[in-house]
Amino acid sequence: MPKQLPEIVLVDYGAGNMRSVQRALEAVGQQPLVTSDPADLESAQGLVLPGVGSAQDAMRALARLGLIEPLRAYAASGRPFLGVCVGQQLLFDGSEEGGGVECLGILPGIVRRFPTTPGLKVPQIGWNDVWFKYDHPLLDGIPAGSYFYFVHSYYSEPDPETTLGVTEYGVEFAAIVARENIVATQFHPEKSADLGLRLYANFARIVANSSMPHPEASLRAEGSRTWA
Repeated sequence: MPKQLPEIVLVDYGAGNMRSVQRALEAVGQQPLVTSDPADLESAQGLVLPGVGSAQDAMRALARLGLIEPLRAYAASGRPFLGVCVGQQLLFDGSEEGGGVECLGILPGIVRRFPTTPGLKVPQIGWNDVWFKYDHPLLDGIPAGSYFYFVHSYYSEPDPETTLGVTEYGVEFAAIVARENIVATQFHPEKSADLGLRLYANFARIVANSSMPHPEASLRAEGSRTWA
């Protein structure tokens, strides 16, 4: 019998890039469960949180669907979690957007608006090179300095230890963050051609290789993941 694919949940809270992320995961051989049901997060072996537009609107949608605490609990369980674009920004303590909005608080840090810089338009729309701070399974087969596609007016200012990849647009900022089972990108892998698909394939491999800790396990628990 063919090996059963691990269940990757793609959280559907109305994010505009959700279908593009779904198609990208399917293109690398996955069959994501697209859902807005909090109960589905309990059995997920991997989770993708997409997002475009406003962090404030996204948090309102997650609250309306009863997804905020289940997302926090999932992150704390040690199972692989991928945030994409606004899905990265939502992981932090809060955002300056709209006068200030409380986010999920899964990672320490704040989301800031790009400063006014002569010659640079906000939002940033287009390709930018990303340089890696260290090796990580999410980056297998992806050369440092590779170009990925960005569309955003705000950027994450995380704890420096969680910064995996950086780029520059008037200021240097975290294009990729990682801490234990949590990884996230400010750019859109699903719009970033072959290397973006490679990143999704790498995440799927992380999910497949991960051990399954008890759902009550702490995010910082010893042995909470195996990402070989």
